[in-house]
Amino acid sequence: MESSLNRALRVLSTAGRVLTGKQLAGRNVTVFDDDVFITSYPRSGNTWTRFLIGNLIYQDDPITFSNIESRIPEIYFNPDHVMRRLPRPRILKSHESFQPRYPRVIYIVRDPRDVCVSFYHHHLKWRNIPDNYPMDAFVERFLRAEFDADFGSWEDNVGSWLSMREGSANFLMCRYEDMKRDPFKELENVASFLERHSFRDIKATPDRISRAVELSTAERMRNLEKLESGKWALTKSTRPDLPFVRTAVAGGWRSILSRQSVAAIEETWKLWIQRLGYKLFSGDGEPTAGNSPDKEVIR
Repeated sequence: MESSLNRALRVLSTAGRVLTGKQLAGRNVTVFDDDVFITSYPRSGNTWTRFLIGNLIYQDDPITFSNIESRIPEIYFNPDHVMRRLPRPRILKSHESFQPRYPRVIYIVRDPRDVCVSFYHHHLKWRNIPDNYPMDAFVERFLRAEFDADFGSWEDNVGSWLSMREGSANFLMCRYEDMKRDPFKELENVASFLERHSFRDIKATPDRISRAVELSTAERMRNLEKLESGKWALTKSTRPDLPFVRTAVAGGWRSILSRQSVAAIEETWKLWIQRLGYKLFSGDGEPTAGNSPDKEVIR
């Protein structure tokens, strides 16, 4: 059992870090009125969005995994006192559910069936599950928000932001699937949002937007990861044999998830899946459970 003295010292140490701003920012990040937060549930395209925006702003010195944390930092890997010294206006990455303190938000949403598959591989890379861990078992735990529980479930996270901010002039929702289909158009929309607020000198000409898209392809990001994963806060302690940037496709869940798992996800989050324009696998709005007694893979 922890002694009273040790407990007091620990409390004092924590208080000291808070007062000096040396603790990791996280949920308690200092927020300025001109901040913009790129927010999403994990594995929804947040890092790609940071590359797109960063490569538009810093076109003469493109974004890499070595410099991204000094330009569009993630709040979970950087001390608050460091982030407070960044040039303003700042663009910050977050995975939080609704935070009323965030003044402006670019929210990235992705089909939860693809999120689940990507999350599975993410936790393999982080050594949180073994290589042979059954996908069906993972899906059950994913639905219960057992992984990264601080951010809630996919539905908790998405629903909190859209319920509280959708329609606000200070909120922009981007679907990952639309970004994949037409990255130029979506980055143009993001640039317009930034220009209306804190970033009036972003210079979002068609040539610059096209160049930013070229600099942010999955292929380029994968090549950079091979060179820099050991230096980046998010990947340096993870398995080097598994990539952070994987296929980066939309709809890959169809060849990976079993009918049972698809039915479970769709039945649990049917309302938000449909509201966001994603089609249920059955195609008629009915749960897929019972369509097949097998756990066959959907091709």
